[in-house]
This record gives sequence, structure tokens and C-alpha cells, in this order.
Amino acid sequence: MRLVHESADGDARVLATDVETADSLFAKVKGLMGKSSLPDGYALVFDFERTSYRDVHMLFVRTPLDVIWLLDDEVVQVKTLAPWRGAGVAKADRFVELPGGAADGVEPGDRVVLEDDG
Repeated sequence: MRLVHESADGDARVLATDVETADSLFAKVKGLMGKSSLPDGYALVFDFERTSYRDVHMLFVRTPLDVIWLLDDEVVQVKTLAPWRGAGVAKADRFVELPGGAADGVEPGDRVVLEDDG
């Protein structure tokens, strides 16, 4: 899978090619806690069955993260969170965690889609 950013002006670029999904309750609760670094091209995707306010905290996360909150693949909010003390919340049905700086240029109203490689 790969994560693709489609800007409002029609440009597209790949944000991540090493994409994991947090597909269990444990994986969603753990997230990236304990990680001190992330490889370039990495993303962790959190999918939810319904839209709700989704919060992200940085407790026990030792590296900056870019977080993108999505509603039907449309970007609702983008935020860079500092290690240990960062937090953010937005109404979404999916959010994505990326290495800090990886979401530069992603803006609310853009689209971020998960695509199969094949």
C-alpha cells in the first residue's frame, strides 16, 4: 500500500510507501509509543468505522510526528506534534501518523488516499 496526497490544485505525490494499519484495539491504543525514530516513507493508518472526534497524544512517543486527520479521504486537520507533550484532536473517520515533516504541504481540503501498490 501507499499513501498519496492530492492537493487542491490537482498535483499528486506519494507521502509513504511503507504503510501499516492499526487494525486492532491494541494497535490503536499503542500507536507509535516507544518509537524513537521512523524511517522515511513510513505511515501508520488508523481507520475507524464511524466519524467521531479522534484525539492523538504523544505520551511515550519519542520522535516528532505529523498527523493528518481525514473525513472521507479529505484532510480536516494537519498538525506536527512534539515528542512526549504534543496532542491534537479533530472530527475524522481516519487519521495517519507520519515522521515529522513528511506532511509538509498537506492542507485542509486536500485529499489523502490509501492505494494498493498493484
